[in-house]
Amino acid sequence: MYTNLETAAIPARNARRTYATVLAVFGCVCALALFGMSGSMSGNAVGVGILPKSTSATSNTMRIPNDATSLGARRTSNGQQSGLHNNGVLMQQGLTRMPKGTKYHCNWVAGNRALHGHAKADGSNYRIGVIGGGPSGSAAAEVFAKDKNLDTFIFERKMDNIKPCGGAIPLCMVDEFDLPESVVDRKVRKMKMISPSNRVVDVGRTLKANEYIGMTRREVLDGYMRNRSVELGATPINGLVTKIDVPPTGSSQPYVVHYQDYGDKTGGAGTAKTMEFDVLIGADGANSRVAKAIDAGEYNYAIAFQERIAIDEEKMEYYKDLAEMYVGDDVSPDFYAWVFPKYDHVGVGTGTVVNRPDIPKYQKAIRERAKERLEGGKIIKVEAHPIPEHPRPRRVQGRAALVGDAAGYVTKCSGEGIYFAAKSGRMAAESIVKLMQDGTRLPTQQEIEDTYIADYDKKYQATYVVLDLLQKVFYSSNAAREAFVEMCDSDYVQKVTFDSYLYKTVQGGNPIDDVKLLFNTLGSIFRAQATTPKDRAFSNPVESLKRL
Repeated sequence: MYTNLETAAIPARNARRTYATVLAVFGCVCALALFGMSGSMSGNAVGVGILPKSTSATSNTMRIPNDATSLGARRTSNGQQSGLHNNGVLMQQGLTRMPKGTKYHCNWVAGNRALHGHAKADGSNYRIGVIGGGPSGSAAAEVFAKDKNLDTFIFERKMDNIKPCGGAIPLCMVDEFDLPESVVDRKVRKMKMISPSNRVVDVGRTLKANEYIGMTRREVLDGYMRNRSVELGATPINGLVTKIDVPPTGSSQPYVVHYQDYGDKTGGAGTAKTMEFDVLIGADGANSRVAKAIDAGEYNYAIAFQERIAIDEEKMEYYKDLAEMYVGDDVSPDFYAWVFPKYDHVGVGTGTVVNRPDIPKYQKAIRERAKERLEGGKIIKVEAHPIPEHPRPRRVQGRAALVGDAAGYVTKCSGEGIYFAAKSGRMAAESIVKLMQDGTRLPTQQEIEDTYIADYDKKYQATYVVLDLLQKVFYSSNAAREAFVEMCDSDYVQKVTFDSYLYKTVQGGNPIDDVKLLFNTLGSIFRAQATTPKDRAFSNPVESLKRL
């Protein structure tokens, strides 16, 4: 199905890691990593409207999905065989073929097949339940499906769901996850950064001809990755998890997952079913049902809000390979606002942690600041969703492991999530497959923590710490935001930033240039403190009590 899709060759990079360099250049990583913030958004609010020619539209009411929208999976236990061969290969004649929609939509569902549980004493395979069919779940299911000693199931509530998302992916993800360029709508090579005083800095001067940030639609990207796991043998379940029964600590009993099956439905409520799994992967997003079932703990979260706006062809041509980033307390007191080019429209949005009730006000402000190219545009969709601020206190409990947004793998400052979701899903699955030794044993919680969690933290913990620091430094006041934009006018900063973001390896720089940049940045902050108006005061004592 995919052999006719070519992936562009991307040169491998061996970069010297030096986190001291990133600390010296302060905000450079978040300048380009910004594209991922809404990359981890998901939601279902929809709205339609018209932007007036002379005034910005009033904000549509924000609807945030609750925990009941989480995805899930489960198996029953009456001892009968499932619709799989003994080696776990999918028998496609047992599936129901659904209308394709687009060729990237996952169009196989379990439908009328009887999916029964089985006792491991009879020599049958262990079952893996991957809850959630986004990048993290699809990447995990692909790894599990390659091991034919395991029976893999991947659950998704809406197989062709149009998820609200900035959709940006770094260049290395195209190569690392074998993605065809056809899933990339636009290749962003330029960015404009706009300060609180509306100073504009052009970013992207140091990019090579073959380098870009890929802008995708999640319905295309997710569908492609999910389809590939199905082609390899994973069984897709079109279902919504409602409850998970967790086995006693230390036992080998299965996880019992209750869900509503929509695979044989054309509308209305699903059919209540259950399945059993020996290992669970929670890839079901910020409102993870798996995380709640295993008592993984809570985390602080931002609210990201976005409107998809269709603009005329002339204005769309302006955004062909360009994105815009706006900073200022008018558009967000602790994040940034954006205009991202999409397939046939732009995504316009903002986010905040500290003042979530005022999201509509901040959204109105970004429309006002970008109004020159948004006037006359049509709002075709309105969407919002929580974005994790940090990893959950517990990411593994028993034989259940969290990945992606469910685990809290979204970077501060930038809000990037797609790459880290896919990477965590793959790393978790690879560790568990190795621990299961060709499907002959079950992994323990300690083993999963010592492999997947330890390896992931070793590889990326410094990145999360640095971006947390950058957010505290550069998103704390309008003066700091002005200095941040001024700093990004440096070619040196742009090169280190793009290289670090595109290849997900912190790049080393010139120590002398690092020292120069440090003093230049401090000078910029001092100048801005003297000339930039102070941030507007706000108060939300009730909301502040919700923060951990």
